[in-house]
Amino acid sequence: MTVLGIDPGSRKVGVAVLTADGAVPFRAILQPETLVEDLRPLIERYRIDAIAVGGGTRGSEILHQLADFGLPCERVDETSTTLHARNLYFDANPPRGWRRLVPRGMLTPPRPIDDFAAELIARRFQEAR
Repeated sequence: MTVLGIDPGSRKVGVAVLTADGAVPFRAILQPETLVEDLRPLIERYRIDAIAVGGGTRGSEILHQLADFGLPCERVDETSTTLHARNLYFDANPPRGWRRLVPRGMLTPPRPIDDFAAELIARRFQEAR
């Protein structure tokens, strides 16, 4: 089952596509104003089977907007996804130079990590199935 994970927010929305074998072929941070238009080509391109939306800020509103796609949409608990998303980010982008000597808990990612949080939301959805 290919799942589209969404980490909703008021200023930015993280999205990630998670395939049945656990691969993540797409990750991005999108604007809430154009979210539905931006998701339409992703849903077709990756043949999304279900959408998992984090239960945080604007989660209910986004679920309502996504109902038009005709796919199963479900809210997923996003407790501690930000903390785990930091670890996932640094696994994918290991610190270099002097930053590799600093404990990961003290490092700040150089960009927003909402897309990694969306991946975790999609993984939680798949694990619950």
